[in-house]
Amino acid sequence: MKQLFALLLCCQLAYAQPQPQHNLHFNTLAHSWDEAMPLGNGILGALIWEKNGHLRFSLDRADLWDLRPMKGLDRKEFSYKWVQEQVAKKDYGIVQEYFDAPYEEQAAPCKIPGGALEFDTRQWGAATSVQLDIKKAVCQVAWKNGVTLTTFVHATDPVGRFRFEHAGKDFQPLLIPPAYAGDARQAAGGSVAGDDLARLGYEQGHVNSNGQTLTYLQKGWNGFEYEIAVTWKRVAGDAIEGVWSISSHYPGEKAVRASRVAGARIQQPYAKDYTQHIRWWQQFWQQSAIRLPDSLLEKQWYLEQYKFGSVARSKSPVITLQAVWTADNGRLPPWKGDVHNDLNTQLSYWPSYSGNHLEEAQSFTNWLNKVKGTSKNYTQQYYGSSGLNVPGVQTLDGQPMGGWIQYSCSPTVSAWLAQHFYWQWKYSMDSNFLRRQTWPWIKETAAFLESVTIKNAAGQRQLPISSSPEFNDNNITAWFPQTTNYDLSLMRYAFSIAAETAGSLSLPAEAAHWKAVLHSLPPLALSPAGEMLIAPGEPYTHSHRHFSHMMSVYPLGLVRMENGEKEQAIIRNSIHLLDSIGPRGWCGYSYSWLGNMKARAWDGEGAAAALRIFAKAFCLPNSFHANGDQTKSGYSGFTYRPFTLEGNFAFAGGLQEMLLQSYAGYIHVFPAVPSSWQELSFDKLRAEGAFLVSAARSGGQVTQVTIAAEKGGKARLKLPFRTWYPYREQGVIAKELKDGFMEITFRKGGSIQLNNGYE
Repeated sequence: MKQLFALLLCCQLAYAQPQPQHNLHFNTLAHSWDEAMPLGNGILGALIWEKNGHLRFSLDRADLWDLRPMKGLDRKEFSYKWVQEQVAKKDYGIVQEYFDAPYEEQAAPCKIPGGALEFDTRQWGAATSVQLDIKKAVCQVAWKNGVTLTTFVHATDPVGRFRFEHAGKDFQPLLIPPAYAGDARQAAGGSVAGDDLARLGYEQGHVNSNGQTLTYLQKGWNGFEYEIAVTWKRVAGDAIEGVWSISSHYPGEKAVRASRVAGARIQQPYAKDYTQHIRWWQQFWQQSAIRLPDSLLEKQWYLEQYKFGSVARSKSPVITLQAVWTADNGRLPPWKGDVHNDLNTQLSYWPSYSGNHLEEAQSFTNWLNKVKGTSKNYTQQYYGSSGLNVPGVQTLDGQPMGGWIQYSCSPTVSAWLAQHFYWQWKYSMDSNFLRRQTWPWIKETAAFLESVTIKNAAGQRQLPISSSPEFNDNNITAWFPQTTNYDLSLMRYAFSIAAETAGSLSLPAEAAHWKAVLHSLPPLALSPAGEMLIAPGEPYTHSHRHFSHMMSVYPLGLVRMENGEKEQAIIRNSIHLLDSIGPRGWCGYSYSWLGNMKARAWDGEGAAAALRIFAKAFCLPNSFHANGDQTKSGYSGFTYRPFTLEGNFAFAGGLQEMLLQSYAGYIHVFPAVPSSWQELSFDKLRAEGAFLVSAARSGGQVTQVTIAAEKGGKARLKLPFRTWYPYREQGVIAKELKDGFMEITFRKGGSIQLNNGYE
């Protein structure tokens, strides 16, 4: 009987793979690019929608960038010390003029769009079915007259493919370039609305036709150019198959032209590409799965996993604000589509670690290492220091872009980024990664922070001036004379993991040094009521989108429920203050972040409520995060709709935090699920230590936990039931401890399955 029960649970977990109810399905094509059906493979992207009676594929490539330097950042005044001097003189206007204003005034550097394919569908009648099958990453459209389309962006290769059935003899795609030509004197749209493309000053490229092939070559800034190509052929019956590609060409770099890629690929059978594509996505979906009683949250999680799989590969560029789905509206994307490291890049990778997508997560750490030399040059230029820091706002090649200088040149950016190197190691236990990537990044970051800080009268280490994104925006009051909780938390974290990683590499002198530096920092600033402050003497008094003062709760985990009543009270009081002041200043990603924090506070009801608001009020019909409250229900004072991805992915991370936590040194299953969630399960979420965990809950009780060890080693499990029995054991030694925990020693590849004894 017990074996049958375990088998049923395994079947439930298998069922939790993407199902038809997780797909996007509409009765008509979207009429806006930001509500389109998204396809992508980390380097290429497409949005499928309708514009003026034409089916439109908005085409994009992740490395299409105008990389001209941001004006002003080559000034001799561009230095942390000079900014300190202006703050001391209370003469801040010149700082804004030199380093803040150009970001808004200049169209570039920026991400640029690719182009579009259009197909005249006016004779086909209305579209009757539009579906995105996320399990296969395939979009299918059917029209009233019987024409059908199947299209996908190949999972691993730089091509998109399409197949029309019954399209007729007059089939003729159109290749539509972006409108780069025009009046360059047009008013700037600002960072949210985006500048008109004409402000880039490009000479408009031309579309060339050669039989059943169209190509477009666009020249950009300083020798950069890109090419789009589409080619098609008629196959058996009245079907038409086509291939499109985009290639980018930077001076000195070799790349195969899109016309050659498409021309060669059209000779390969469509079915072969389709099979290869499906095989990759099958492997992707085998990495993890969930099953929830809340259909809204479950569907949103699967859509977020799909989007993450569409924008991240180990060798693709970092996930920028819109990744491979740049705005197709004749303008540059919101906030220039840039690399924002004051929240956006970091949140975008939150779900990848416990979600068991470490390979895709390496798109971040690989890219950071690729531009590390540029970051070190910036560190020397702006801070006059050795070690490593990273611009808070960057171009694709790592150059600083300026903007609000407190955040775009914050001294603790590389400390936050260090967490992703640390997580990549902790979740994989890859000793080579620790030695070659994690330790160098953390050590150089810690060395920089040690050099840039000073000792105050009490002998405590602090920053000369400090900030907290994005409190007080970009005026002089955004600088605090004492270290903010944001900066302090990140410094405490950097020195802490420096000591830990040095110890793991058997470097006792290094470990002792960083522990000593850690102990020289002041404690977090708290109010008399035990709430986290922005900075000493600066309480959280108004609603704000960025919970930077609470970094120590999430994502850093320095203040923990596991540490006892005192820290539990700090966490609960601080979250209560956020809720009490309200969400007027919040964006969609604020709710995603709040969901993560409430999960860490073991508040399942609160976490689920925050994530539910995000899904229903801050997402467009295709699941894109639109920043503002689209329902105008009072969930935010922002009701605009600029699309960025970090809220989407932070949502998925928050849901995973509800199901599994391991940051405190032990595995905790279902730490923060609502009591009403009686039936749920997850399969192969990843815990720190390279353990894959599956668990199920039925009738409100945990019924099964399975742990498998990739690398071996010891794991502590917080037992979720009073009595238990092992259903399967292989390569393990398990010992129940008196404090409600189990210590399990695994050989590499070992596993154990525990079932509830119901006693």
